[in-house]
Amino acid sequence: MVNFVGAGTGAVDLITVRGMKLLEQADVIIYAGSLVNPELLEYARKDAEIFNSAYMTLNEVISVIKKAESQGKNTVRLHTGDPSIYGAIREQMDILDELKIDYKTCPGVSACFGAAASLDLEFTLPELSQTLIITRMEGRTAVPKKEAIEKLAVHQASMAIYLSTGLIDKLVEKLIQGGYKKDTPAAIIYKATWPDEKSFVCTIETLKETANKNGITKTAVILVGDVIAHKKYSKSKLYAPDFSTEFRSAIE
Repeated sequence: MVNFVGAGTGAVDLITVRGMKLLEQADVIIYAGSLVNPELLEYARKDAEIFNSAYMTLNEVISVIKKAESQGKNTVRLHTGDPSIYGAIREQMDILDELKIDYKTCPGVSACFGAAASLDLEFTLPELSQTLIITRMEGRTAVPKKEAIEKLAVHQASMAIYLSTGLIDKLVEKLIQGGYKKDTPAAIIYKATWPDEKSFVCTIETLKETANKNGITKTAVILVGDVIAHKKYSKSKLYAPDFSTEFRSAIE
């Protein structure tokens, strides 16, 4: 059995309880060493075999899994954040399907939610934004044309932009091209929830300056939207005294 486990945003205690238990029980662990906090490996048994996939190809990862399966061992494939967000898990699962190797997924806390927690931020403030767009700039990995940053920016929703700090010049240009004003609130969060986290609130226009000034070139999430300023929003109807729910009646 293979368990794809979300390591969380970085802090060791932000892995799920289920993920921690799977690490403790694993015979073989293949972890994404370029991004996963290595301290998480302290949950592993002393006799567990540990591999760093940062130095491995897809075929090499599969070879380790095949060997573990042939020996009746359980494998944890430890991915950063939540495996479903830029985790490259589907390509692994398709091969495991062909090999008839069983697998399950354990979710984790993705970077945008760690970043929101660092800023005490709510992405979905009434009358400001009820939508969160998770996306990235096109780099070596292509992005469908209909999902280009400037096209998504038209919605003026809250945005969490991954894997784009090295393309920040072009990102700013595309956000403004799509309709965001230059003074729209923005934030850049480096290694959210890690001990060496850095977080800065700025505007779209000053994103590049903020990143350069603080030496942030990678491993950061960029947030964009009016919710970052948390001003001029409406209160939730859920707790309004004149709003009835199945649990309480409105107060006249």
